[in-house]
Amino acid sequence: MFSALSDSLDKTFRNLRGVGKISEKNITDSLREIRLALLEADVEFGVAKEFIANVKEKAMGEDVIKSIKPGEQIVKIFNDELTALQGSDDAPLDLNPPPNIKLSRNK
Repeated sequence: MFSALSDSLDKTFRNLRGVGKISEKNITDSLREIRLALLEADVEFGVAKEFIANVKEKAMGEDVIKSIKPGEQIVKIFNDELTALQGSDDAPLDLNPPPNIKLSRNK
């Protein structure tokens, strides 16, 4: 499943990088492919929908369309949103159980 998702994303990003100029149609087509890949990988519909909406909003920005390498800029946006969805790199890891859960110890 993860391999299929990775292959789909890689193909989509390769296609975007090959485009000289990014248009709204390029972005919409690519995000449709990404949304389908996420859903096929069993990502919950609401999560996939919100994720795609966030990427689209940022990808349609003036900075991306006018950037020198717009395809790479969109890949960066996707990566940033995926990192934010999973929790940023700076998120601390809390290894303590919640106070209302008692751990049983086998002796």
